[in-house]
This record gives sequence, C-alpha cells and structure tokens, in this order.
Amino acid sequence: MQHAVGAPLPPPHGPNQPTGSGWTPVTPPAQAQSAPPPHPPHAPGWTGPAPQHASAPPVDTTGHVRLPPGGPVPVPGPPPGTAAPDPSQATIAVLLIGPAGAGKTTVARHWADTRRVPTAHISLDDVREWVRAGFADPQSGWNEHSEAQYRLARRTCGFAARNFLANGISCILDDAVFPDRPVVGLGGWKRHVGPGLLPVVLLPGLEIVLERNAERAGNRRLSDEEVALIHGKMAGWYGSGLPIIDNSQLDVPTTARILDEVLSRSLASPPTW
Repeated sequence: MQHAVGAPLPPPHGPNQPTGSGWTPVTPPAQAQSAPPPHPPHAPGWTGPAPQHASAPPVDTTGHVRLPPGGPVPVPGPPPGTAAPDPSQATIAVLLIGPAGAGKTTVARHWADTRRVPTAHISLDDVREWVRAGFADPQSGWNEHSEAQYRLARRTCGFAARNFLANGISCILDDAVFPDRPVVGLGGWKRHVGPGLLPVVLLPGLEIVLERNAERAGNRRLSDEEVALIHGKMAGWYGSGLPIIDNSQLDVPTTARILDEVLSRSLASPPTW
C-alpha cells in the first residue's frame, strides 16, 4: 500500500504490538502525560487535537424537494434597467388585509387557483383553528390565551410562506390586520415573513361587509356590532400608503384582476411599511 510522501505511517495493530514490522512505538515520559498543555485550547500556539464537533443534522426533505431554512423575504424590485416583473409570473408573497366579510379568503383562493405559476393560499384563521381542544376564540374576549394562539398561528404561517417561496411557490396570506393594534399589526408579519411581503387592503363598504358576514356560519360569523367596529378601525388604512381595493361592486374574478394590477405597481415601487 502506498502512502503520500511525508505522511506518517499508522501503527499496524496497536501500541503494544511487536516491532518486527519496522514500527517502533515511542512512549512519552510519564510526567509529560500529566503536564498541562503549554497553551489553552484555541489560544495562539496551541497545537493539540482539533475539538470534535457534532455532525450537522440531516437536511429535511419532502420527496425530491429540499426544504431549506426559509430566510426573510427580501424587498422585491426589478433589476436596474428592466421592466417591473409581471405579478402573474413572479414568485411573490402577498398579505391580503381586510375586515370580516371583506371577501379576503374567497379572493385569495381564486387568485391562487388561477395563477400561471405555483401559488399557495395560507389563511391565518384556518391555522388558528388547527387548535381544537382549548381553542381560544377571540369572540369570547381577547385575552392572553387568544393573543398567544394568534401569535403562534402567525409565526406558523410565516414559516410556511418562507419555505414555499424558497421552493419557487408564491403565497397569498389573509388576515384582519388592524392599523392601530401592534399585536395584530403589520410588524409581526414583516418579522415572520420579511420586508418583501406585499400588503394589500381589501375594504368594501359597511353594508356589503354586513351582508357577507350574515352568510357565514359557526365561529366565523360575528355580530353586526362587532363587524361595524372592525370595519371602522380598518378605515385607518386610508392615508397609510398601502394600496386599497374597494370591492363593493366587484365580483371575485374582477377583484383578483385588480389585485394583479395593484401588485404590479407594488413590485415596481414597493410600499413603505
């Protein structure tokens, strides 16, 4: 067997084997074995053995698609000297904001269903309701438990969105984000998804919202008083600089088409938020 020039030959068996093969063991003096090294590990001049590091965990995979740890989504923008990306072709993350009854989920699903590139729809309400026993329904009162479950659901949505985007799948998320409440505000979404998230507000008139809410069932249906209160707070988005779509007189396909137009402008000039 050949060895590289200058490489030390390994012992054939062990330190106590006969030396007929030409290997002569060298036993250091006894006092040298207990003497401390001349330098502490990692200090200049240290020549001791390199520290052993734990092996890296295996890469998580699903089928043939590698799932990297999703990083924050960067602010989108066309390269210098090029036209704005076509939102129907680009891989983007959209946050559709609006009160209960605005049509967020319906529009988001239609937009995701009809795109020409892979697109996922992530509803924060759906993720919140993954909790069955012990579900903290905000309609019963906003408290530390409902707030904790909201934060957990938002973080879960953000993690899912980053991993979809890392694999070339666009995302549209929907949530009733308030302009004046930090807990359920844009800051959390920006932290969990990234500054490249494109927020768009869907805000029809109060009469339309009340009518649509009346068609709901279960814990998704709110009282008229609560719907009116939420709608009034959502009016704070006017003047915020975020794009707003009034879909009071628009059907779902038309609203989705206008959403694409709004996103095209946002890609060309991302909103500051």
